[in-house]
Amino acid sequence: MESPGSTLNYTAGVDEAGRGPLAGPVVSAAVILDPNHPIAGLADSKKLSSAQRSRLEVEIHQHALCYALGRADVEEIDELNILWATMLSMQRAIAGLELTADQILIDGNRVPKGLRNAVAVVRGDQTEPAISAASILAKQARDREMAELAQQYPGYGLEIHKGYPTKMHLTALKKQGPAAIHRRSFGPVKRLLGENS
Repeated sequence: MESPGSTLNYTAGVDEAGRGPLAGPVVSAAVILDPNHPIAGLADSKKLSSAQRSRLEVEIHQHALCYALGRADVEEIDELNILWATMLSMQRAIAGLELTADQILIDGNRVPKGLRNAVAVVRGDQTEPAISAASILAKQARDREMAELAQQYPGYGLEIHKGYPTKMHLTALKKQGPAAIHRRSFGPVKRLLGENS
């Protein structure tokens, strides 16, 4: 269904990066692609190399009709839980779009509250180009932020594993203890805090 006075139907794709890590924010992206400028090679960001993501990020920035990022920080994750913090970051990304989407495709099986014309698409980052584009922008933005946080909080290897619970990260956590960027509501961090209290 077209918007009043519009000849285009705008479809926004939305995805997040950072639900599973023990540290750092969850970041979401919303993207409305230009049907007149298709971007070849869009795929789930996790299945792309760093070089491929970087190239596609530039193309998305150049050719998408609009895009926006949203985030929820560690305090919000611990207060709301990771699911609702993710929904909040998605709402913020959608609210940042310069165009109003006629349809919103959300990767996964949940839709943020209060969104009209939103549909959850399981594994949408593999099937919907707009969601794939959002997946790439969200991961690129979060990876850069984690690399910056690695400078502020050295010793955890955040620039390598981006805060995920790798063996390296868990070893560093036990050695150094949790930092301000760690999610205190997540099991491994919560257990360490309990041991050190």
